[in-house]
This record gives sequence, C-alpha cells and structure tokens, in this order.
Amino acid sequence: MTSKAIDQKIVELARSGKEIFLVNEKLMKKANPDLIIAQGICDVCSPYTTEVNKALDLFETKPDVLVLNPTSVSGILESIMQVARKVGRESEGERLVVSLRTRIQFIKAITHEEKRRVLCLEWLDPPFTAGHWVPEMVEMAGGVHGLSSKGESSRRMGFEEAVEFDPDLIALMPCGFNVSRTILESRLLASRKEWNSLRAVRDGNIYVVDSNSYFSKPGPRTITGLEILAKIVSPSKTQNIKVPGDSYTRLAIVSVKPRYTHRPGS
Repeated sequence: MTSKAIDQKIVELARSGKEIFLVNEKLMKKANPDLIIAQGICDVCSPYTTEVNKALDLFETKPDVLVLNPTSVSGILESIMQVARKVGRESEGERLVVSLRTRIQFIKAITHEEKRRVLCLEWLDPPFTAGHWVPEMVEMAGGVHGLSSKGESSRRMGFEEAVEFDPDLIALMPCGFNVSRTILESRLLASRKEWNSLRAVRDGNIYVVDSNSYFSKPGPRTITGLEILAKIVSPSKTQNIKVPGDSYTRLAIVSVKPRYTHRPGS
C-alpha cells in the first residue's frame, strides 16, 4: 500500500470514528526505547491501554510509559515539565517553559477595543468545533470562541449553531492537516447554504492554519499557534510577532466556490 493510500485510509477511519493503531514493529524493536510517550486526549488517534500494551509486548525489557493528557495551555506547559523530569532535563524544561510563558504574556497584554467572534473548525465534514486548549488560545488572543468551552473535548456541531453565532472570523484547522491539505478540504464547505450565509464568509475573513504543526498536538509549538491566532484576530497590533511563513494564510472566497491564493502569513 502506498503512503497516499495509507493516508486516505486513515482519513476514512477517522471520519468513521474507528480506532486507529499503526506500529512498525521492526522499527520499534530497532529503536529499543527506554521511554514511550503517548497521549490520551483524542479518541481517534490516542493509543488506548490495550494498544500501548501491544507495543510493550515487543520488548523483553519493558520501557517506561508516560501518557500525557493536557486539556489546557497550562496543562501543556506541565506536560513539557513531565517529559523533562522523565528524561533528566528538568532545568532545561524550566527554561523552555519560562520562555513560553513570556510569549503567552506578551499576547495577553495586547489591548482590544472589541472582542471578535472566532469559529475554529477542527473537522469540516462533518463539522467539529475545536475544543481542549483552542478556546483558551482564542480568548488569550483577544477573541471569543462561543461554540466550545475551555478544556472540553472537540465536538460535532450543527451549522445552525454557526449561523446563530455568526462569527467575525473563521479558522480552519482540521486535525493533523497542514495548510495546503486544508485548502483542498475547504471545498467541502463551499456548496452549503448555511456556510455562505455566515458574516465571516461574506467578508472573506476565513483563515487556514497549519493545524498539524501548531494546533492539534499539545507541545511547545502550541504557543506559536497562539501567536498565529493573535495575528489573525489583531493583525494591526501583532506586526512585530514573527511566525513561520507557511503557518497560515487567508482563504479568498468568490461566490459559493472557494478561490484561494496561498500568501503565507497574509
């Protein structure tokens, strides 16, 4: 099976809600890890206890296992420290966390005349509104994420909820996708009457972000995701904040069909 076919199969399984567990046993044995780090956040992509045990059965000497389950920005920072302690690098972990907290405080210190309503979609068909740490990130960036609560799981939503919320901005961040893949997937939304009635769509305030790198995985780069959201919510006040050039782009909409130009960082 080609890598493209494997990717497609994973997407199909994810949409169906079935569990996914892929392990290259040969590589695992060759790596012979002392520590396995897993996550228990997402029902689709997290390895459950039985799957972790399958991996452990590959080794004669059992490695240590650390399962991370952060649901907030502070939880992500604590997870960094958990890993640092496990690998004997606590001082390095503390320095990293201090630097990340400094970046967070810089974003939170930005003043906003008004709070813009932001809808973050973690999946497009069916639509899921992003949960866990994303609503908190939106709040830190100066926006209002009205369809999810901080710390709660992402959930399937009805388009009527989006119509009622009528967001000023929309960020498309399908779990595990980069910018180019999300642009292709955005075509799924173009024919929906409810989608085209939204203020953000009419005004062209739709942004595509690199979810795989900065939003769907809890870690140090999540703070870059916060900076990306701040640039989307308040572009005039965040010009001095630097983010990777391919981390987000604005999606231009014409009529009911998406037409896009990939202008990194615009």
